[in-house]
Amino acid sequence: QGRLVESGGGLVQPGGSQRLSCAASGITFSIYNMGWYRQAPGKHRELVAQITSGGSTNYVDSVKGRFAISRDNAKNTVYLQMNSLKAEDTAVYYCNAKVPLSKIDYWGQGTQVTVSS
Repeated sequence: QGRLVESGGGLVQPGGSQRLSCAASGITFSIYNMGWYRQAPGKHRELVAQITSGGSTNYVDSVKGRFAISRDNAKNTVYLQMNSLKAEDTAVYYCNAKVPLSKIDYWGQGTQVTVSS
């Protein structure tokens, strides 16, 4: 059974940086598309960034140029580097692993990121 564990959340000042990590176990990590989602209070969960098994990336418009997703298949880990953080980036961030064209789908427990002075 697959398991995803996020880390790296916390309190950061506006304009600051934070790096989230998501360690996967129990899955063949390299074949999964990996994504970072976020959910702010009172809002729907949204896809922030995704990296495919082949390394292609895509981002929601609001984070383009500020966030970068990457993966290390040797460490079964996906990262989200967040720069120039804004108050509106405050949310619980979730890691997701999905096998393309299948129903195989795993979620982490989430990590809180709070951007505030």
